[in-house]
Amino acid sequence: MKLDDLPRVGLAHLPTPLEDAPRLAEYLGLKRLLIKRDDQTGLALGGNKARKLEYLMAEAIQAGSDIVLTDGGPQSNHARMTAAAARKLGLDVALVLGGPDFHEFQGNLLLDVLMGAPIRFLKDQDVPEMEVEMARLADELREQGRRPYIVPIGGSTPVGACGYVRGMRELAEQLAGETVQIVLPVGSCGTLAGCVLGARLFLPGSTVTGISVSRKSAPLRHRTAEIASECAGLLGAAERFCADDIIAYDEYYGPAYGVPTPEGRDAIVTCAGLEGLLLDPVYTGKAMAGLMDLARQGKLDRQRPVVFLHTGGVAALFAFEPLFRDLAVCEKRG
Repeated sequence: MKLDDLPRVGLAHLPTPLEDAPRLAEYLGLKRLLIKRDDQTGLALGGNKARKLEYLMAEAIQAGSDIVLTDGGPQSNHARMTAAAARKLGLDVALVLGGPDFHEFQGNLLLDVLMGAPIRFLKDQDVPEMEVEMARLADELREQGRRPYIVPIGGSTPVGACGYVRGMRELAEQLAGETVQIVLPVGSCGTLAGCVLGARLFLPGSTVTGISVSRKSAPLRHRTAEIASECAGLLGAAERFCADDIIAYDEYYGPAYGVPTPEGRDAIVTCAGLEGLLLDPVYTGKAMAGLMDLARQGKLDRQRPVVFLHTGGVAALFAFEPLFRDLAVCEKRG
């Protein structure tokens, strides 16, 4: 297999820790719960995108690019980490963001600004409109003599998914042959695709379950299978996938991507209170809410270890301060 032969630049702090969460496990009635701390990959506060960007930025450098473009929502972890990766490697960066309007540069937006990433914002626009605008921006840059490299939303390409094939090999080494149930948030499908392929290669007998944060499971499963199969081909592996091979739940993302849910808020508060573990309202809070509900319903085997893949996102917490203000116990004196 060609995993170690593909061009890759070092961006992430690896291996990331695999930590027990005994109080949370007891709360959920699980024999053992482990947290794979991919929120600690480094690179501008860390997150899962660092693994993908190690391969994507290597491709950008090989192509001779001098500016990197990507897109996402106002609180995109991917945009923040792509900006950081570009700056770390001496490249320029520009972002196309879309979604609900904002009035303050908080959370990930503030970090985008600090890293000098110009933002082209499309109010109330979704991914297709952002992709069109990003292509338009790339054409404008080429007319100026620049050499742009486009990173699709989430870095979710067969090349990007290689980061999580490697991530599952890393997890397998940490588990030393133990079979587990892996649960993770899913947005643009690249992380789930890499995990599904990597688990099949390096963690036989383990399961991978995605918790959608943005869309229904049918298109999610189809796209994940597509990326995983193309990634396998890229690596010279024989594995291929169809939508039925992918386990994903879509009951937990609420009214829309980026809109907090009461269950996600409760999961954030519970994990912080029991384990000092910080989650966010957009991705990991909703995914943990899904894990908690699946455990309560008996859809996770209580006797087999569960691994929650923490994909990061803590920077977004600071853009949602009003959501948690009622928790404050603060006595001001003087």
